[in-house]
Amino acid sequence: MTTDALDIASAAVARASRTLAERAVGTVEAKGERDLVTDLDRAIEDDVRAFLARETPEIGFLGEESGGTGEGRYWLLDPIDGTVNLVHGLPLVAVALALIDDHGDTEAAVIALPRFGAHYSAARGEGAHRDGTPIHASTTDRLDRAIVSLGDFATGEGAAEKNVERLAITGRLAAGVERLRMIGSACTALSWVADGTLDATLIHHNTPWDTLAGVHIAREAGAIAVDRQGRPHTRDSATTVVVAPALLASLLETMTPDD
Repeated sequence: MTTDALDIASAAVARASRTLAERAVGTVEAKGERDLVTDLDRAIEDDVRAFLARETPEIGFLGEESGGTGEGRYWLLDPIDGTVNLVHGLPLVAVALALIDDHGDTEAAVIALPRFGAHYSAARGEGAHRDGTPIHASTTDRLDRAIVSLGDFATGEGAAEKNVERLAITGRLAAGVERLRMIGSACTALSWVADGTLDATLIHHNTPWDTLAGVHIAREAGAIAVDRQGRPHTRDSATTVVVAPALLASLLETMTPDD
């Protein structure tokens, strides 16, 4: 079923990518402080949900915009990751779909970067691919030669307190890595760690639709996925760190404050 599921996921994400290319953004609304949702987010999610319900009626569905079940076996969709980028005309947007099993682990995942014409996929135990070609995480082994991306800073209630810590981490990393980048799309960053474009990404949260598909693809490509404390990443982790294997220890050490 995993191979069949990957085919179905690929078809679903292809539908979403076509909609993203063909339809206007439409109405833009705030769903939180400096957090946006558009008519296009909702249209893509509605279409993918309906498609998956026809193809796999026995599997549940959880989407970022309309919710659903996060129990049992279910599809997990981010219809547009990087909505703020999209609204401002930046090409750093993604569509991400994962199949989660009864234990909360990812069976298969697909991410499309429509503005780059790139399609990433991975089935459990079968490696990761971009446009059908196998991909592998970076072999970089020195932080001063590493390109590391950071997730967005916090907004909303409690943001100032959260960002004190995040700015401190940014400062420590800036002193040691070759370059820091802030992309504004977790799925894009995770895909680029999977194919070695980036050497690591640190995402200060772990919203499942933002991370689980990309973490799965990156792991299948040979990257290591943990939380900030170095524990294996799960859907319940508070943070997401995905990194080339040879950089794991030095990256975690650099992020940890000196006592």
